[in-house]
Amino acid sequence: MSFVEYSDLIQDGDVAIVYLNHNSAMPVKVQAGSQTQTRYGVIRHSTDLIGQRYGSKVTCGKSGWVYVLHPTPELWTVSLPHRTQILYTTDIATITMMLELKPGSVVCESGTGSGSLSHALLRTIAPTGHLHTVEFHQQRAEKVAEEFKEHHVDHLVTVRNQDVCKDGFGVTGVADAVFLDIPSPWEAVGHAKTAMKKHGGRVCSFSPCIEQVQRTCEALADHGFEEISTLEVLLRVHDVRTVSLPLPDFGPDSPAQSEQEVAEKPPPPAAPNHASVTLKTTTPPREIPGHTGYLTFATKPRS
Repeated sequence: MSFVEYSDLIQDGDVAIVYLNHNSAMPVKVQAGSQTQTRYGVIRHSTDLIGQRYGSKVTCGKSGWVYVLHPTPELWTVSLPHRTQILYTTDIATITMMLELKPGSVVCESGTGSGSLSHALLRTIAPTGHLHTVEFHQQRAEKVAEEFKEHHVDHLVTVRNQDVCKDGFGVTGVADAVFLDIPSPWEAVGHAKTAMKKHGGRVCSFSPCIEQVQRTCEALADHGFEEISTLEVLLRVHDVRTVSLPLPDFGPDSPAQSEQEVAEKPPPPAAPNHASVTLKTTTPPREIPGHTGYLTFATKPRS
C-alpha cells in the first residue's frame, strides 16, 4: 500500500480508509488479530480486511456494513487526525494547478501542519520529484514524518523542524515551486526565492486575512517577483431536483392562417387538465460556505 501507487489487496500493515457515509470516513491501521469498532459494528482485521480487495463492502458484526477503500490524498484529507487547521481539496486542486506541478517537480513547503496538502503534492510530483517540507513545531514535524513513512512516501519527502522565516528551507536553487502557509509569509519570501531554481518558478502563499495578503504582495514585488495575483476559491453546490410544469397552451399552430383554413382544419384533441411535463432543474444554495483563505501566486523571473 502506498499513497502514490495503487494496490489491489489489503495487506497486514496497510493504512485503509473505512468509508462510513458521504461525509464520514476513518483511517485504520490494518493489523492481524486487531479489530476496529465503528458505529455499524466491529471490523475484525484478520477475517474482514486482510486479503480482501480494496473497495470491498465489509459487514460489521450484525449491525451494518462499510466500504474499505484504498487511501488517496483526497480521502486522507477528510479522515486525517487534525493537529492544525488544514487545506481541503477545493484549494489544493487550485494550488497544484497554479504552481504548474508535474511528475519530477521539486517543491518546498512550509508549514507542514497535518500533512493534508503534502500528500497531494507527493502524488503529483511522484515518482521522481521531491518535497522539502518545513514545520516549526517539533512534535508535529516528528508525527508527520512518521506518517510519511507509514504511507510509504518517505522516499519522496524531506521533513525539517526549523523556523522557515529565520533559517529558510535548508536547500538552495533546487525548487520549481514554493508554498507558504505560515502566519507571516512576507518574512519567508526571501528564503523562498533562494530555494528556487535560477530559471524561474512559481510561489503560492495561503493567508486567511487580507492584511497578510497585502504585506506578502509587497514583499513579493520587492524581491522581483512578477505576475502577482490573489484569488479566493468558494465552493457553491447546486441542488438538482425534479419538477413538473403544466403544458402551456399556445393556441393555433400558425397565427397567420386564414379564417377559412382555421375553419376547415379539425380541432386538436383536448388535453387533459393534468397534462404536464417533467424536467430536472438546479437550485442555488441559500447560503454559500464561508471564507477559507486567500491564495496569492507569483512568478520568479528567469535570471
